[in-house]
Amino acid sequence: MTVAYVGLGSNLGERESLIRQAAELIGVRRLSTIIETEPWGYESQPRFLNAVAEVETELDARGLLDRLLDVERRLGRERAGPQWGPRTIDLDLLLFGDEEIDEPGLIVPHPHLEERRFVLEPLAELAPLRRIPGSGTVQAVLAGLQSDG
Repeated sequence: MTVAYVGLGSNLGERESLIRQAAELIGVRRLSTIIETEPWGYESQPRFLNAVAEVETELDARGLLDRLLDVERRLGRERAGPQWGPRTIDLDLLLFGDEEIDEPGLIVPHPHLEERRFVLEPLAELAPLRRIPGSGTVQAVLAGLQSDG
């Protein structure tokens, strides 16, 4: 079994309900507090609700990613419009055990993890001392981001 962390976000429709449905469908062990955040990367859109889920899985990283993409489709996610634009649900594989993966369509740790306070804060709620491969603990990375302004 591998412990993985998944970012959940929504800014269209019944945001909280969609996050909770997605969490149930991916079989979360623990879910962080759901927080409201400003858009990142594409600012001209509604505010998001974000959370992080801890999951325990027998799947490999690619299998878990496929499951996340399937859940997004089931909950009405359409991949049209601008990158980082509005969406019913967004599920990002943030961490997969202690693995570092860099292959087409799958990079772990998530390539923008260390830039996104809206992911680091809920991740720190669940696992502040969890190491991000190549970067230090979640708590330390978050502290560094906060000190940068």
